[in-house]
This record gives sequence, C-alpha cells and structure tokens, in this order.
Amino acid sequence: MKSSTLRNIIYYTLFALIVIICGKTVENAYYLQVLTFIGINTLLAVSLNMLMGYAGQISLGHAAFYGIGAYATAILTVHYGFSPWLALPAAIGAAMIVAYLVGMPTLKLSGYYLAMGTLGFGMIVHILFREWSGVTGGASGFVGIPPLEIGPVNFVSDKNYLYLVWGTVLFTIILCRRIIDSRIGRALRAIHDGEKAAAAVGVDTRKLKLQIFVFSAAFAALAGFLYAHFVYFISPGTFDFITSVRIVTMVVIGGMASIWGSILGAALLTLLPEWLHAFSEFEMIVYGLILMLVMIFLPRGLTRGILSLFERFRRSDGR
Repeated sequence: MKSSTLRNIIYYTLFALIVIICGKTVENAYYLQVLTFIGINTLLAVSLNMLMGYAGQISLGHAAFYGIGAYATAILTVHYGFSPWLALPAAIGAAMIVAYLVGMPTLKLSGYYLAMGTLGFGMIVHILFREWSGVTGGASGFVGIPPLEIGPVNFVSDKNYLYLVWGTVLFTIILCRRIIDSRIGRALRAIHDGEKAAAAVGVDTRKLKLQIFVFSAAFAALAGFLYAHFVYFISPGTFDFITSVRIVTMVVIGGMASIWGSILGAALLTLLPEWLHAFSEFEMIVYGLILMLVMIFLPRGLTRGILSLFERFRRSDGR
C-alpha cells in the first residue's frame, strides 16, 4: 500500500471518529445545528474548490446551483408529492443540466470576464426565485418541506442529521481526493497553471472545464437538498450574491487547492456571523476585508499558512 493511500485512510478514519465523538458528546441543540450548517457549507466550499482551486475557474454564481438543488426538491416534494429520495437525483440532475447549458458559452471566457458571466447567471437565478412566486413562493419563501426518512430511521433529530450531513461530506472528500490524485486531477492542475500549455500537451481543456463545472454544480445542489430538508423553509435571500461571495471566501480562507482546508474555511465563515451580530449591516465589508488580509498575508490560505509557519518554526528550533 502506498504511503499516501495509508495517510488518506488515517485521515478519513480520524475524520469519522471526530464526527462520531461530536455526535455522542454534544447535547446542546443549537451547537448541533451549527455543526450541521458547517457541514453543509463544507460541501459548498469543497465543490467550489474543485472548480477554483484545481481548475482555476472563478465562479461568482455558485449560490445559484445551491438554490436550484433546494428549490427543486422543495417543489417536487411539496407540489407533486415526490419522496425526497426521488427528488434528490432530480434536483442534482436539474443543476447539472443548467450548469452544462450555462457552462458551454460561459467557460469560453476567462479571468474577470468569467467571474462577471457567472455573477450575471447567479443574479438571474436569484431574481427567478424571487419573482416566480406561483412556483417558488416568491420573496415570502417556501414552507412545508418534509423531513428525511429511511424506513424506521428519521432525520428529524439534530444528531441524526449531523451524521447524515457529515457522512455526505466524508464521501465527497474521498471522491474529490480520488479525482485529484488521478490523471484528471493532473490535467486540472495543468489547466490551472496554464491553459494554453495544457492544451499544447493534449489536454482537452474545454471539455474538462465543462465537466468540472457540472461536477461542482452537482455537489452544490446536493448541499441545497440537505439544507432544504434540514430547515424545512427556504427563501431567495439564502441564495443571493452575498452567499456566492461567502462561498468564495471560504475557499480562499481555507486554501485554494486544499480539500481539507475547505473545512476550516467553512467553519470560520459559518461561525463568523454568530460572532459579529453587531456588524451584520457591514457583512460585505467584513468579507472583503478578510479576503484582502488573507490574500496579502496568507496567499495560500490559513491551512497551508499555518503548516508553513509550523514547518519554519520546527526548522529554526532544530538549529
């Protein structure tokens, strides 16, 4: 067995143990909800990190796919009586189809132009959620979303939902790690470092960028599905431009091209509003300031920045 494979197995086992310990020891319902929201945000951060951190494609419309997943399952389960588990593939499929249709023209752009294209898409979807009141409930929101159940097991309790969400996060991390360590992952990193150079050595950059865009959208929709069946109520405000900026900030803070760093970024950005209630009106300024400070002082993100500082300290201590 390769050392990297063994190391990953150890990480996954520790991850699962930490989740189980949290579920067994944390009794406060509020803390359990916060941990669950961190898990949902981790899904969003990991999915966007695959697109931004590894493929180098900037997206400011990730909240749109998050919302498509949430609204698709809400509409199918409430209006049409679908089982949530049947609505799940439909919600993910809808997000993937939209991502494919949007990605075909948009991914021909690059840099700031791509960011503006995805920003426009996100704003259009947000307006659709708000104005299509006959289907989405409009600005008032969508209520009556049913809880998740599997036979005799229900996910109404916070602990059960915590295990469901973080189990999904673990599956997503394992899948993403396998992709990153594969030939596709090497091709994605080549595109990130230089798209023209990647194309020159035979990488089908257009096809691969579209595939990772659709992949990223699928897991954002999965996060939307989990969010909708956790809170039982959704509204357009949850999937607006600020949410997209928040997800980008999670990726940057945790570390670009760092799957494990996405957990740290998601945790910090989920907890930050809890700590800064007095500055809620200046949310965008706070996020902008955090992004600026991280990009200046820790351009590789907190995770790699902390590891670099530790390594530097260890070397100096060894001398």
